[in-house]
Amino acid sequence: MQNIQHLAQFLAVFCSSVFAGAAVYINVVEHPARMSCGTETAAAEFAPSYKRAAVMQASLAALSFIASVAAWLAGAGGWWLTGGIVQGSVIPFTLLFIMPTNHELLDPSLDKESPKANQLLLRWGRLHAVRSVLGTAALLIFLSCLMSR
Repeated sequence: MQNIQHLAQFLAVFCSSVFAGAAVYINVVEHPARMSCGTETAAAEFAPSYKRAAVMQASLAALSFIASVAAWLAGAGGWWLTGGIVQGSVIPFTLLFIMPTNHELLDPSLDKESPKANQLLLRWGRLHAVRSVLGTAALLIFLSCLMSR
């Protein structure tokens, strides 16, 4: 059982680390760079970037959540479950709050030069920052668990 717990903890931390790093990178580097190219280019670049990142980020969040629950079930402390819940919360947050903006940005009828496109891109950046905070918080919880062994 100890080996299962350690493997689950490793997977939770690994996936959470990659998720948090990617999410922060998007907010600190990619999205500001996208926005610096002007609204039309930023809106055009959003679609291929989103499609690539969505699969990776969703998979990492789900795997980290599942692994943290498995670690907790295998005997790790309750903070592993807490970290997993924080990490897993990015999934419903994305579905409820970010997806409507994504759909508007991906709508082929959106005028990519319009103030509305700019407003949607700015809103998306603020909403995605929540994902970065949640992912980083989950990672810090997991690292704290490892440090307190």
